[in-house]
Amino acid sequence: MIEVNGLTKRYGDVLAVDDLSFTVPPGQVTGFLGPNGAGKSTTLRMILGLNRPTAGTATIDGRPFAERRAGLHHAGALLDAGDVHPGRSAAAHLSALARGNGLPRRRVHQVLEEVGLAGAARRRVGGFSLGMRQRLGIASALLGDPPVLLFDEPVNGLDPEGVRWVRGLFRRLAAEGRTVLVSSHLMSEMQNTADRLVVVGRGQLIAEETVAEFAARGTRARVTVRTPESARLAAVLTAAGAVAAADGLDALTVTGLSAARVGELAFQNRILLHELAARTASLEEAFMELTADRVEYRAGDRR
Repeated sequence: MIEVNGLTKRYGDVLAVDDLSFTVPPGQVTGFLGPNGAGKSTTLRMILGLNRPTAGTATIDGRPFAERRAGLHHAGALLDAGDVHPGRSAAAHLSALARGNGLPRRRVHQVLEEVGLAGAARRRVGGFSLGMRQRLGIASALLGDPPVLLFDEPVNGLDPEGVRWVRGLFRRLAAEGRTVLVSSHLMSEMQNTADRLVVVGRGQLIAEETVAEFAARGTRARVTVRTPESARLAAVLTAAGAVAAADGLDALTVTGLSAARVGELAFQNRILLHELAARTASLEEAFMELTADRVEYRAGDRR
């Protein structure tokens, strides 16, 4: 388990992480979300003892990670796929990590097989694509077969097959009872991969809950309705305060009214409906709505 309590990090006048507290339990994939500049990478680095907090604590299984020797036995991480000497081969890079952590040599071959790089074991990392570097970073995280794993933007550069593979890998690791924390800005990946979310903005906690609970917090619910009298229904709904946008010849997308109220108004006005369906906000819509005032950098921002 990862536990973060009152974690704060200040760089001069910049408050990167602000009194942040959350837990990452084992047996689930926890997504770590936030806009650019939200403090996600800084938080991951403090959890791993790479940055010293200004205040607060971050522990892995009850202890600061920096206190552990042979750390890869306890936690594995992918923070920067490019943080590998380009002149080394994949096998040489992993062998050095294995020796430094007292791991058997056979683990190098095992993890290269697992991430699909066995055929490139002797190639220099400088010639790897970004997707291959990501796979090597994942292999490094898996090397010590640790109970806790942290990944920062792990699908960057992966092709569709690689994305599907990494989703399955994270689910399998969590099903084995491991603690899996995945930082990403891709909402579709979190919707397809994560069980629960920790959402931050400007270094502060916004939400810590399941994916379904977070998506349900979005207010942009929509109602889809199909009727041969779409123009007349649109007028009725607009008069009731809704926004009804045409979606094809016989369909409307309605916001501002519940599906039940749309049905009631259609019935009262003797309008035949062929379809009436409510759609909750997507994870991306909920994220954009709930983090709108926590975005550090915006296109066109002239500050």
